[in-house]
Amino acid sequence: MSANVTETELVTTLSPAAPRRPKRKRRVGATIIAIVFSLIWVFPVYWMVITAFKQRSDVMTPTPQFIPLNPTLQNFVSAVTQTSFLVNLRNSIIVVGLALVFAMLIALFASAALSRFRFKGRRTIMVLILAVQMLPGTALLIPQFLIFNELNLLNKYIGLILAYVAAVLPFSIWSLRGFFVTIPVEVEEAAKVDGAGTWTILWKILFPLVVPGLISTSIFGFISAWNEYILAYTFMKDTAMYTLPIWLVSFQIPGQPPDFAGQMAASVLFALPVVIFFLIIQRHLVSGMSAGAVKG
Repeated sequence: MSANVTETELVTTLSPAAPRRPKRKRRVGATIIAIVFSLIWVFPVYWMVITAFKQRSDVMTPTPQFIPLNPTLQNFVSAVTQTSFLVNLRNSIIVVGLALVFAMLIALFASAALSRFRFKGRRTIMVLILAVQMLPGTALLIPQFLIFNELNLLNKYIGLILAYVAAVLPFSIWSLRGFFVTIPVEVEEAAKVDGAGTWTILWKILFPLVVPGLISTSIFGFISAWNEYILAYTFMKDTAMYTLPIWLVSFQIPGQPPDFAGQMAASVLFALPVVIFFLIIQRHLVSGMSAGAVKG
């Protein structure tokens, strides 16, 4: 009898292990594929960074150097001091910063109206916003240029700010609307029972709950506006008002041959504000999501 029990226990113990092996093989295969794709994605960034620290004579060597033999910071110094980097950085910070603030404020109120209120034409507005988002930016470039020219907004900060707001706004409204929709209606009803008005509900209840969505949307808006090139190049004619994307495309130290190491250093400098902004916002995004989970 004990022998039969032992055999039964062995069968029960060993039988579940059989289907686990294919699952483990699939997990290992998926992990390997993920690692390969990650390396393919990371390698250009890695090559850009190490090239920025190479000597100019080491950049075009027949044998690639995966680690700089004589690292230097001279490429970064040249990119900052011998070009208009600081002027263009100031222009980008002014334009992108103001455009992001205006776009997030408008998107916050618009998404709240489209998700929490019922009024005539609401669906039509939502379809129009989606249609504008689906259009490529180049298709709207000429109409925007003609309108801004009539309004005398070309070659001015305010004109480029409005163009960036228009470019970022459709996605921002749709993104924030999704966060508003997830908030239970019972939260508003409870606030109304306690005597809260519409503005009180918006400012003290709804808006704090969508802070994680606002932060994640602002990350997209910042990256889109920071990397934008066509609008800035079309609307700005004065070189002193160019933004960093134009500076990066036309990067060249006067009186010298093409400096590929300097261009890579300029690319690293161009990408740093986006990375810093994301790292700062990410901390608040995680804390905001945690706070929302506790409140829910």
